[in-house]
Amino acid sequence: MPEGDIVLRVARRMDAALAGQRLVRGELRWGRLGDTDLAGAVVLGNHPVGKHLLTRLDDGRTLHTHLRMDGSWWITRAGEERGADRAHRVRAVLGTERWTCIGRLLGMVDLVRTRDEHLVVGHLGPDLLADDVDLEECGERVRAQRERPIGAVLLDQTVVAGIGTLYLAESLWAHHVHPLRPAREVTEPVCATARHLMLRSADSPLPTATGENGPGRDKHVHGRAGRPCRRCGTPIVEIQVGPPGMERPAFFCPHCQPA
Repeated sequence: MPEGDIVLRVARRMDAALAGQRLVRGELRWGRLGDTDLAGAVVLGNHPVGKHLLTRLDDGRTLHTHLRMDGSWWITRAGEERGADRAHRVRAVLGTERWTCIGRLLGMVDLVRTRDEHLVVGHLGPDLLADDVDLEECGERVRAQRERPIGAVLLDQTVVAGIGTLYLAESLWAHHVHPLRPAREVTEPVCATARHLMLRSADSPLPTATGENGPGRDKHVHGRAGRPCRRCGTPIVEIQVGPPGMERPAFFCPHCQPA
């Protein structure tokens, strides 16, 4: 699932195409929103909140979308869509006279009054990539989860928002923290590290959790089960974290991150 760095990238690209511009196309192909036409509204901006995206309009409404596992926003010059905007996977089309943004396989689409954005993102914890995020508060919220495994806590978007399995693994590896350690015992600044890694990735030419973009060099542990740890050479291990039925993979080095 795309994490905070990817959603920030998307917001920046969509701002470059849409912010301050009047929509000539605003189609939502999503259940009861299928008859909605946003054409005529001016896009004020695109604002990431954790893994969610809020596209604010000058008519007092906000389009809320979430990429989930397979979603994406594809941006092309207006008139050069070549049928991509008519594909069955398309859930939203936002277009100006110059650019067309095509939302494919989006996992969530809502249209709410801007003053009611809390209805779609109010359940989230602090956004780790927000300019005004209080990292000390984020650490306190994490430790307040007491006996819950730190890996499961970091994936809980109601505690802090923006981290997925990638930055869970990379942040804990950076601090030698086992993903099953009780959250109350984690005094290392894992939230600050996750923020740093995601911002660096968002600012890089290509997404990267390590600062490198070479083949196989963009991750230290995530997705590398059975391969040698880049720090000590021990084979990376994959376990599952999270409540039954909602388990997610967590990758770690058993030598660098002892239980």
